[in-house]
Amino acid sequence: MLVRFIVNNILSFGEEKEFNMLPMPRLRTLKEHKQSISGLEVLKMASIYGANGAGKSNLIKSLLMLEELVLDESSLINFSDSKKFKFTKENKPQTFIIEFIHHEKIFLYGLEILDNIVLSEELYLSGLGKKEDRLLFERTTDSKTNKITLTTPLLSSQEGKVLTSVIEKNLAKPNKTLFKLLTTLQNPDLDEINIALEWFKDSLVIVTPNAKPSALAHKIDSNKNFKIYTEDLMKSFHIGIDRVEVEKKSLEEFFGEDNLKRLDEILEKLNSSKKRMIGLQINDGQEIIITKEESGVYVKKLQISHKGRDNIEVMFDLNEESDGTIRLLDFAPAFQDIAIHQKVYIIDEIERSIHPLLIKELISKFSKDTQSNGQLIFTTHESNLLDQNIFRQDEIWFAEKDKNGCTDLYSLSDYKEHNTIDIRKGYLMGRYGSIPFLGNLKDLNWHDYNVEE
Repeated sequence: MLVRFIVNNILSFGEEKEFNMLPMPRLRTLKEHKQSISGLEVLKMASIYGANGAGKSNLIKSLLMLEELVLDESSLINFSDSKKFKFTKENKPQTFIIEFIHHEKIFLYGLEILDNIVLSEELYLSGLGKKEDRLLFERTTDSKTNKITLTTPLLSSQEGKVLTSVIEKNLAKPNKTLFKLLTTLQNPDLDEINIALEWFKDSLVIVTPNAKPSALAHKIDSNKNFKIYTEDLMKSFHIGIDRVEVEKKSLEEFFGEDNLKRLDEILEKLNSSKKRMIGLQINDGQEIIITKEESGVYVKKLQISHKGRDNIEVMFDLNEESDGTIRLLDFAPAFQDIAIHQKVYIIDEIERSIHPLLIKELISKFSKDTQSNGQLIFTTHESNLLDQNIFRQDEIWFAEKDKNGCTDLYSLSDYKEHNTIDIRKGYLMGRYGSIPFLGNLKDLNWHDYNVEE
């Protein structure tokens, strides 16, 4: 579960800004939205509003950057120049700080970058201010020299001292994060680092506006209950979908036995995959999933059933469906995951291509679900969601740029509004900021600009 995320000098965040999922103690509405984990209360959902270009999507992009830096161990070459706040000449570090809960443990991870070098990186078990944070690892970089400090049990042992020296001299790279590398070392004193990395790998899911339903064909094919759930969900939207099916063919049947070079390339890629599964885009933009199973190698393609005149059923490939239908299919695993597991789904532009009444009904259902276990965080322009029967005030956030081009983040709870006020009306009237300023648009006479002359 996400507790807080802090960024500085990243994209439009020219100053340190914090987004958090901590409930405001004075608020008494929707108490069921608070979940107590390891002695800490966190909220189940949050929406982030803002005008176009205000920086709300940059918050999600920043989190995606951090995830990639941790999991992909990406080199930081050119990272600082392309990702830093551009409206300043000051050469200051770029900072990510994230606090999260996984397996009943509260972790605090920080990363500081300057000129494509990791200045500092640290992971702690948080003491929540009640007791001292416990160090799991810390690294600092001075030019090209790494200084590593590991958890106390290792620090005090001879094995730990040798391991630290090996990491400092041979393994740690100044332009790469150390987090994932430490999880590859076989030592029980590093197990808690593995638990923290699991959160980035398995519990944090970021869905971008152009995302496609990833590996959905395989999940529907291999899990009967998920297939039934997906069909029931899509039918409830009343968009003409009768059922979802998976076209499953052998690798040779799908690509043709004569295409030996293509088959060899696919098999080589498949054999190197730990999940025994890869996804490919074929010529028409359709995603196919190739899986290695006991009985052979198969290609799986998702198809959607519609019924038309005279109750005739026709199967459509996914690339023949509307953007809205594809987006709703993308939400199928998301809402199942956060209903059952302590996962965090962060969705940029959740209402994209979806009817306002439908998205409101979907979010409202999750809001009222008292048995859900995960978190849903999203950006949106959909003002119909600004409803205090759906959200607590501390679950509504705004992003707004100041005159210096810096994104500011703040919560509706900062305004201390009464729980009966129409916050949608107040938002559209500009009471909370973060809306477009259209003052000069009415003065624009576009007939004056004849580009053909």
